Amino acid sequence: MTAYEPPVDPGSEVYDAVVLAGGAARRLGGADKPGLSVGGRPLLDRVLAACAGARTTVVVADPRPTARPVTWAREDPPGGGPLAALAAGLRPTTADLVVVLSADLPFLDEGTVRRLPAALRDSTDDGVLLTDADGRDQFLVAAYRAPVLREGLAALSTEHGGLTGLPLRRLTAGLRLSRVPDPVASFDCDTWDDIATARARIREHGHVLDEWISAVKDELGIDLDVDTKVLLDLARDAAHGVARPAAPLTTFLVGYAAARAEGGPEAVAEAARKAVDLAARWAAEQTPAATADAEPHSTPDAG
Repeated sequence: MTAYEPPVDPGSEVYDAVVLAGGAARRLGGADKPGLSVGGRPLLDRVLAACAGARTTVVVADPRPTARPVTWAREDPPGGGPLAALAAGLRPTTADLVVVLSADLPFLDEGTVRRLPAALRDSTDDGVLLTDADGRDQFLVAAYRAPVLREGLAALSTEHGGLTGLPLRRLTAGLRLSRVPDPVASFDCDTWDDIATARARIREHGHVLDEWISAVKDELGIDLDVDTKVLLDLARDAAHGVARPAAPLTTFLVGYAAARAEGGPEAVAEAARKAVDLAARWAAEQTPAATADAEPHSTPDAG
């Protein structure tokens, strides 16, 4: 897939994103970590959804199918370490601010990603990063000033004759960084226990519906924000007022009607309103009073 231009929010900071997805995953036995599924979606796709507001998104890894278009890059030689990968990812970017992310962040969301470059707006810092539950810096959940990164990488490359094998801290140690504690968004999956924890959390009652809807939209290629409460209320009214199987069938028909109207969330809401009104009329006909009113009144014999 190739790059695309996302809609521009006039109130947001312009930024590019670099996602590092080419690590060896040794603590996972060499498994394809970006492709591991959490909540029915690969970890890489979850991170790409979180940085969907980036003007350009570069993934440093061998190309693979993804839920949205990206630009692909690769360090030379492959497996050269995080600094070499970062340098490769920065080359196609042009924004002054760049969000740098690892590909194993199951709970990262778009709001958190947008806040990172926004935090640099009125700051003189070189970057802002998240810290995890233990207060550790997460340099791969961060926003940086791209010129500062390029300058630092060039200096290290000159000093060491290249970037291969150099740890990320050789670059970040010389930067002025601010920190934002966020134990949820900074949670990364380095081990199978981490994967199991993420999968269990996704299925917690407070998260499961949002996660399921996001997974379905990704799977079907739908980019539509709808009010799930409206649809759940519709399903409830159809189930109670008509019959239980009416709930899924009615919500399907509402979606189909909205699609035929080529509408967005407003079309879904309008179709749902009509269906709710119909369910209410249907239910009203089942009440004893309604039945009595509907029966014809007998007329006394004239004789």
